[in-house]
Amino acid sequence: MDKLYDKAYAGLISFGPRFLLAIVMIIAGIWLIRRLVRIFNNILVKRGIDPSLRPFLTGTISLILQVLLLFAVMQLLGIQLTVFAALVGAVGVAAGLALSGTLQNFTSGILILLLKPFRVGDNVVAQSVEGTVTTIRLFYTVVTTFDNRTVIIPNSKLSNEVIINLSSQGKRRLDIELKFGFGTDFENVKNTIEQIIIKNTSILKDPAFRIGMNKIESDGYIVVINAWIQAHGYHDQKMILQESLVSGLIHGGIKLPGI
Repeated sequence: MDKLYDKAYAGLISFGPRFLLAIVMIIAGIWLIRRLVRIFNNILVKRGIDPSLRPFLTGTISLILQVLLLFAVMQLLGIQLTVFAALVGAVGVAAGLALSGTLQNFTSGILILLLKPFRVGDNVVAQSVEGTVTTIRLFYTVVTTFDNRTVIIPNSKLSNEVIINLSSQGKRRLDIELKFGFGTDFENVKNTIEQIIIKNTSILKDPAFRIGMNKIESDGYIVVINAWIQAHGYHDQKMILQESLVSGLIHGGIKLPGI
């Protein structure tokens, strides 16, 4: 018993201070990690990082710092990290291989939220789908088409392929072509169309609209109209302008093909 007591006492003397120091390190490390994460979150808020991305970034930083703190405490206590590190590496490789597609979507989601090639509310064309972006998640993006279909697109498809953002510039050019016979005076057609466009309040003044003869064919000529409108509501404004053009040209006595 005396020998056992002596060994226990010697072990306590040699290991006790390190154990107490490890406890102090854990308490101080947790306090410091929380403070650093709070400062990091404030920086993300000031820089306008997407709210759906902030919890992931702060959580990742917190996890990395906690793992580093754990390694430091284990090193202080004299625990060998070789086997532990090898085990963590093997698990990481296996998980990476099993979740390669999911991780690719995850990484792409982070890039989309950071670089912002499109935002919620933008009209886009992606994967042969045209619609409005309603939700951006870390793994996928939801696009609602103009006929009210919900399309869920993996983020890896959006980060590796072409995306057409139709509304990021705020305005779009509307192109309409009309065909007239050679017996129809072009200047009369042009003046009539100008009056129709001027009366349309949805047509933007800047850039100015343009009317010209785009092509000459064997049985007539084609007039092209370039007018600028707001990006949102493009299809509605296109239909309204086309209706106004047909109605205005007919009332102006200008003969359209087939009439």
